[in-house]
Amino acid sequence: PPYTVCKVFASLPQVERGVSKIIGGDPKGNNFLYTNGKCVILRNIDDHSRFVNCVRFSPDGNRFATASADGQIYIYDGKTGEKVCALGGSKAHDGGIYAISWSPDSTHLLSASGDKTSKIWDVNVNSVVSTFPMGSTVLDQQLGCLWQKDHLLSVSLSGYINYLDRNNPSKPLRVIKGHSKSIQCLTVHKNGGKSYIYSGTGLFLNPALHYWDSETGENDSFAGKGHTNQVSRMTVDESGQLISCSMDDTVRYTSLTLRDYSGQGVVKLDVQPKCVAVGPGGYAVVVCIGQIVLLKDQRKCFSIDNPGYEPEVVAVHPGGDTVAVGGADGNVRLYSILGTTLKDEGKLLEAKGPVTDVAYSHDGAFLAVCDASKVVTVFSVADGYSENNVFYGHHAKIVCLAWSPDNEHFASGGMDMMVYVWTLSDPETRVKIQDAHRLHHVSSLAWLDEHTLVTTSHDASVKEWTITY
Repeated sequence: PPYTVCKVFASLPQVERGVSKIIGGDPKGNNFLYTNGKCVILRNIDDHSRFVNCVRFSPDGNRFATASADGQIYIYDGKTGEKVCALGGSKAHDGGIYAISWSPDSTHLLSASGDKTSKIWDVNVNSVVSTFPMGSTVLDQQLGCLWQKDHLLSVSLSGYINYLDRNNPSKPLRVIKGHSKSIQCLTVHKNGGKSYIYSGTGLFLNPALHYWDSETGENDSFAGKGHTNQVSRMTVDESGQLISCSMDDTVRYTSLTLRDYSGQGVVKLDVQPKCVAVGPGGYAVVVCIGQIVLLKDQRKCFSIDNPGYEPEVVAVHPGGDTVAVGGADGNVRLYSILGTTLKDEGKLLEAKGPVTDVAYSHDGAFLAVCDASKVVTVFSVADGYSENNVFYGHHAKIVCLAWSPDNEHFASGGMDMMVYVWTLSDPETRVKIQDAHRLHHVSSLAWLDEHTLVTTSHDASVKEWTITY
């Protein structure tokens, strides 16, 4: 071609006329472009010994600051480009600096560092005004910051957004928390008269369970050291304990009153669990890779090894006597709980494809089964699990099911990013929520009440929907 690309400069938006602004920076070097009057200037910074992570002009355009992985912040004259000073002398932070932000009056600078602190600098006298210690773990590294009018914010590696308090640097005014990784599962429970949503994630650095106030959206994570890998499924038993299974080969029992992993029950399994369901009397059934395990009062009491098919999902009848296990072979098998054993009833319920979720209605009258062939099949328990109705509508694999408390409706979520709310008696009467989660498929859903549905997704968000019929 008659041209070659020499450098790439990522564009930053122009937000104010008449003052110097960064246009962009070379991601592979120390060059950056900025405007000055009617000129566009290409500037090279050689003062830093490591990568420059951030360059910011002061709002009045008189100075600009650079922050680097070498822990240095340099201040330059905005018109001549001459270096004015190095904040803090030899080093501004003990770790790399990832972001800086000027105060509106151009006299102070906020910095965020991998040394787990943020700092306010008085640029005129080259001194630290405040140091904000943000914690001691890897996830407390500070990766971003913003000074917006009277608000000072920093962003931690955990994804938490911290409102910094200039009057009390040791404690943020507020911390906005949430998941920063894909959410795999959720459940709901009423605690102290309030409805809470519990969601589980678990990739990379922070496998976590969060609890959300369904009315305010306020949330926090469980305290203590919990699961060390992805949380695959969770549910709440009759005693108010959250039971969660994880790819770390454990099932955890965690009090929803304490919301602290410390001193709580942990059951170690021989193989990786995929799904867990609970019944009355302290029973829980765990579906693992090639194995079905029965738990009683937080102890393993029975297992079916090599069941002859690959179990995927499980549900326990509200009466506590029957267990439905969905398999990758497209069948649902029924088991009876007899004391501390599981007995195969020898009954097969045929789905239309590999089973992806199963759920009993709250009154125990129906069993809903969804599959990879985009179909939901409902079986009537009282009629010997005969097929009651079949529901079509999804355009891709269905992955989750949940019954409304009214036992007349149930919701399904799929890989097509859609949620359907179905009417049991009429498959054609349905509520369709298109693009319920635009970025990723719906991974789990649950009902807060007869008209409030909660969904979650690998887009790391939790949504509440008001359903009207």
